Amino acid sequence: MKTEYAGRQFAAMGARLQIAELPVSRWQSSSYSIDIQRDRRGEFFQLRVARELFASLDLTVLQSNGRDRHLLMLVRNDRDPDQRDRYLCGHDERAWFVAAVPKRVSTIYDAKEALKPPLVLYAQNHSGLSREDRNLRRNSVFHRQGEWFFVPARELMARTKDILPNEPIRRASGKAHVVQELYRTGGRVVYVSSMHPNGITEAQYRKLIQNRSDKAGLNWKAMRADAQVYARGTVRHPDHQTITLPFWHRVLMNTEHESPWMPRVAFLD
Repeated sequence: MKTEYAGRQFAAMGARLQIAELPVSRWQSSSYSIDIQRDRRGEFFQLRVARELFASLDLTVLQSNGRDRHLLMLVRNDRDPDQRDRYLCGHDERAWFVAAVPKRVSTIYDAKEALKPPLVLYAQNHSGLSREDRNLRRNSVFHRQGEWFFVPARELMARTKDILPNEPIRRASGKAHVVQELYRTGGRVVYVSSMHPNGITEAQYRKLIQNRSDKAGLNWKAMRADAQVYARGTVRHPDHQTITLPFWHRVLMNTEHESPWMPRVAFLD
C-alpha cells in the first residue's frame, strides 16, 4: 500500500493519517476499517488494515481542499475489482470526521451532495440555491448539525402533551444530539438496549426475554423507528455549535447508512 501521497494530502488540511496493520484474527468480516483516534497531539485518522491483505489495498485521494479542510478518499482492493469504497474526510466545526459516501463520486462537492437525504435535495433543487449556498451549514432550505439535517415545517401543529423535552437523537451508538423539543408521529415501536442499539421489534423483544430472562435487565427503552421526527428550540452536541430552531423543522439523517462500506467506519459522531 502506497500512502505517502495520501499522508501529504491529509497533512495539507491539517490532519494526520496513521496506518496500522493488525493480524487477520483481530478482524470479523472486514479487511480494513477507518477510525478517528486521539493521542497527546490531538485527533488523527487511523486506517487499520489486516496484515495479510495489506499489499492488496490501494489508498488514493481523489480530491483534496486544504482551505476547506476536506478530502475524498478512495480505497480499492486488487483482489476485488468491484470494491471502490469512498469516504469524505474532513473537519466540521470542532472535530474531524469520516463519512462513508453511498455513491461512486469523484469530487468533494458531489460527495457532500450524495450525503444529503432526498427531501433536502428536492427542496434545494426547487429553491434556486446557489452551488456555494448548498455547502453552507445553514441556508434557506436547511440547518445542518453533523449528520442531521433540519428542514423547515412551519405548518406543523403539535399537541403540547406529545412534545418531548430535551430528547436525544442519535445514529447507532454515536454521541447524542439533544433537542430541546421533539415531536414524533407515525413509525413503529422498537426496543433499544446497549446490545441492540439499532432496536428490535416488539415481537423479537418478547421472544428474547422469554427465552433469555437475563436479557430483561439490559435497560431496554421503547422507541419509534421510521417515524417522522420534528425538532424545535436548541439542538446541542459537544462536537458542534448549538443551533436554534425557532419553529418546527423536519429531522432527517444523512445517507451514510446507505453506503455498503459504512460498517468499515469505526468512529461515529
